[in-house]
Amino acid sequence: MGDTANIGILTISDRASEGIYEDLSGPAIKTCFEEYLSSAWTETYRVIPDDLHTIEFTLREMVDGDGCDLIVTTGGTGPAVRDITPEATESVCEKMMPGFGELMRMESLKYVPTAILSRQTAGIRGKCLIVNLPGKPKAIRQCLDAVFPAIPYCLDLIGAAYLVNNPDVIEVFRPKAK
Repeated sequence: MGDTANIGILTISDRASEGIYEDLSGPAIKTCFEEYLSSAWTETYRVIPDDLHTIEFTLREMVDGDGCDLIVTTGGTGPAVRDITPEATESVCEKMMPGFGELMRMESLKYVPTAILSRQTAGIRGKCLIVNLPGKPKAIRQCLDAVFPAIPYCLDLIGAAYLVNNPDVIEVFRPKAK
């Protein structure tokens, strides 16, 4: 329970990985966790291109090598040809957690009708939860606000690090001890 969580932040973008534009999505995710969490955590941060094998390799490396408890990806979840983050996530996970994507789409539909085009998902590899988020910082916050309340308990169930939320910012759900 005293473990420091290792949270992976993975930006998947051809242009950001080539330095054509600054990655704003990864820092937006980091800001959310800085606000959400009162427990200690470290980050493992990467920016990579939209390439299936690169995404798969990086996800495996972040879980198996870096020991991430949670990985949050951003980018590559739409219908465009190069959008293959959900496929890469599925290929490295032992269990899929489709409820995360369902909730994120429902939340995003409150803001844009094109949310139905999003293919975000989540899955578990070993003792790590991997969650795919959209690429825009505003949408990242909306989606993380929706799904984060379930993330700490999910990590408890898979034996990952224990996350403590900042209740002034966000509430999480854990069943009451009997």
